[in-house]
Order: sequence, then structure tokens, then C-alpha cells
Amino acid sequence: MNISAAEEESAQEIHIPADIDWEMLDKSKFFFLGAALFSGVSATLYPVVLVKTRQQVAQVQLSGIGTAFSIVKHGGFQGLYRGFGTSLMGTIPARALYMAALEVTKSNVGSTTVKLGFPEPTAAAIANAVAGLTAAMVAQLVWTPIDVVSQRLMVQSSSSQCRYVNGIDAFRKIVNSHGPKGLYRGFGISILTYAPSNAVWWASYSVAQRFVWGGIGCYLKGGGDETIRPDSKTVMAVQGASAAMAGGISALITMPLDTIKTRLQVLDGEQNRLRGPTIGQTVRNLVKEGGWLACYRGLGPRWASMSISATTMITTYEFLKRLSAKNQEGL
Repeated sequence: MNISAAEEESAQEIHIPADIDWEMLDKSKFFFLGAALFSGVSATLYPVVLVKTRQQVAQVQLSGIGTAFSIVKHGGFQGLYRGFGTSLMGTIPARALYMAALEVTKSNVGSTTVKLGFPEPTAAAIANAVAGLTAAMVAQLVWTPIDVVSQRLMVQSSSSQCRYVNGIDAFRKIVNSHGPKGLYRGFGISILTYAPSNAVWWASYSVAQRFVWGGIGCYLKGGGDETIRPDSKTVMAVQGASAAMAGGISALITMPLDTIKTRLQVLDGEQNRLRGPTIGQTVRNLVKEGGWLACYRGLGPRWASMSISATTMITTYEFLKRLSAKNQEGL
């Protein structure tokens, strides 16, 4: 990342590789390699997301491990990938939109805040927060319909509701029953969940990196080292640790909104088929089932998913940017 110093006093000791902004990227390579890399990451993390989703809609609560064993028992290991094909089809265009919006916004806001006289650490945090917020809102235009369909597929084996043969069948049945707006059920709450979550995550990630590099700088200063140029492994380790910290914070803050969103998108609202359940009804049902702690169902898997995902995603993302840079020699 573009961190000239974690603290003023440690700037003399640690030289961090410069950030790669939007103008420095080979766009075709960036999007092509990004689709391949993030498809692999999504495949690795998908079972954890499925377990979290099952926990959020279940009326009888099991632990994450218990839920996973139940899925495997009744559907085999392939049950952990129910709905993955549909999810992957949406992930590729949604990720492309997300990455483009993120980099363009971060570059523009970052330069503007610096010109306005903000200190570099503050400017970086603001740019990251605004970029994360913008990217999440843009990506949800594609991701919400895919999320609705894939989550229906994830939970259908544990539900008495209608069965879907595949993603296309689920898409058709949702549109036939509720019209196109059925594909955007929970869109508002998705924005309220993912936009702040991304803003918190990217701002926390920026601050966490400075905190970690500052700690390293203090350690090196105490050891008598004057200057050091971290190798790529050290940089990736700091990025991964910072991402995990940011992911945990974001998961805790936004968990109730994610649970409400998932319930809205999955449940058909049998008592009111035309409109479906409202946010208020969903919250009341959750509290009735398990008190206010019911809003934190699936926190363990989501915490693990977001921390692992954040670590994996950010290291993959930074690696992708370096692979896609036009001038490789300058890195």
C-alpha cells in the first residue's frame, strides 16, 4: 500500500513499496486475471458461507460444525457447494464492477483529500472508506439477484418451501411468483449491510496497516536498525494480518444487518405472499425465536469467513495488482 510511514519516526527505517493506482494497471490483464483468481478464492470459502446462511435461517440452532456435519450427512460433500454455480456466475461481473469502482474512487478521492490539506494517514483512511462504500453499492446491482437465488439454493434442503432444480429454475420461479422485484428482495438492507461494512473494512484496513508497520518500525528502531526494505513476503504478511483485523471488526459491527438481510431474501413470507415479510416482522420473528442474540446467529462462521476471506482476498488482490501493473520493473 502507499504508506510512506506508519509513524513519522519510523519513516526513516521502513520503505514500503508504492501503491499501484488505477492509471498504472493494464486493465485487460487486471480483469482477466482477477476473474480467475477470485473464482478460486470463492470456491475455497463457499462452504463457510453456506454454513453461515443455514444457521441464520434455522429455527433450531446448531453450532457451525454441527451444521456442516448435518449438511454432509444429508447431502454429501457436494451439499457444501449447493448453489455455487449460480453464485460464481454473479461473482465474476460483480467483482469486476467492484474492483473498477474501488480503484477509480480511491484514486480520485485520495488525490482530492491530499489537495484539501488532509494528512496522508487521514487522506488514505477517507479514500479507502469512500471507495469501499461506493464499490459495494455498485456491485450490489449485480450481486443482490445472484445472492437471492444462491441463498434459496443453499437452504432449500432444510426447508419445507418449494424446491429448485438449479439456478435458472430458481430464477424463473422467483420472477413468476414475485416479478423482477423478487430478485431484489433485501436490496435496501443489502446496501445498509455491505456499504457500511465495506467502508468500515477498508478504513480499518488502512489504519491497521499503519498500526502494524508502526509496531515493526518501533521494534526495528529498538534493535538499532536504521533502514530496511521489506521483501514481498513481509509486505504480504502485514497486509494479511491487517485484513484479518479489519474483517473481524466489520463482521461484529454488521452481523445483525446481515442476519436480517439473509432472512428477508430467503423466506417467502407465507403469511403475506404478495409483499413478503417486512424488516420489522423479520426482526420480531428473530427476537421471538431466540431473543436479541438471534440477530448474531452464524457470527462464528461469519467472523471466520470474513477474516479468512479478507486475508485471502487482500493478499490475492494486491498480488493481482502487481501482476497487472504496466511497469513491472518499477515494483
